[in-house]
Amino acid sequence: MRRLFTAIMLAILAASTLVSCIDTEEYADTPSGNFEALWHIMDEHYCFFQEKGIDWDSIHATYAPRFNNGMTESQQLEVLGNMLAELKDGHVNLFASFDYSRYWGFHENYPANYSDSLIRRYLGTDYRIASGLKYRILDDNIGYIQCSTFQNAFGAGNLDDILLYLQPCLGIIIDVRDNGGGMLTAAETLAGRFTDKELLVGYMRHKTGKGHNDFSCLEEQWLKPAKGVRWHKPVVVITNRSVFSAANEFVKYMRCCPNVTIVGDNTGGGAGLPFSSELPNGWSIRFSACPMYDRNQQSTEDGMKPDINVQMSTYDFYRNKDTIIEAARSYIKNL
Repeated sequence: MRRLFTAIMLAILAASTLVSCIDTEEYADTPSGNFEALWHIMDEHYCFFQEKGIDWDSIHATYAPRFNNGMTESQQLEVLGNMLAELKDGHVNLFASFDYSRYWGFHENYPANYSDSLIRRYLGTDYRIASGLKYRILDDNIGYIQCSTFQNAFGAGNLDDILLYLQPCLGIIIDVRDNGGGMLTAAETLAGRFTDKELLVGYMRHKTGKGHNDFSCLEEQWLKPAKGVRWHKPVVVITNRSVFSAANEFVKYMRCCPNVTIVGDNTGGGAGLPFSSELPNGWSIRFSACPMYDRNQQSTEDGMKPDINVQMSTYDFYRNKDTIIEAARSYIKNL
């Protein structure tokens, strides 16, 4: 049986084997040793050098002179974090006991297109919640589901109850704005409620060697329909730049499902399945090691465009209206 989860697990096992072979013992636990260990881990296992046009050797030449044995741990983390930020990848993080380096440019450099206060107005105080999903029927008989994370698994019975409750609606809006991701299996579980047949939703590859271009062939990702209640009416998924990682994958899956339209801003991306290793000083490095693609074999690392681009309006905000939700409601009512 072709399954998205099976393909992902095979890639995890393959890439985990590569990561477990990283030898950091040859590097000393010194500022320079930790730099060399980190640079070589990324050099041999990071998956987006070519796609991002990164000359990693020049990065080494730039940053190596910045390390000396007099550096504090905070100084080391700052400089190592600056080096990693050259990759412009939200899945690349260096974790120390007191802080961690991060790159948030995938959403910080763009309009938020999201307001907590407006979401509370649409949900009201009598919304329902199941498996972390907040949902209600809006006053125009359109269902609204806020999916803010994929950190937790969705119960099959919970999803059945949600869809049965929304069954009288003309259509539903699934709001994944500001969803930073979580478990790919959770994204697959939810998306499986919107198809009656297996769908080719994308591809993935994993590293097969230490070279920057040493990858496996493209491996198909298939989305399998859920066994429980499935939805056949219109669906609008609304997005912004903070839709990242597993949430980005969810949008990729939903683009392949029938009766689904994506409305809002571009997603944030994060299409590299992350893996981890360790530096000589015990700090943990997480990095993208397994690139993923849409069904047209296009990388989704930098996000995906919506079917209908809508930006939040200041005028609407001061009228207590969410421009993107209103656009989704209008779209469903006019079908």
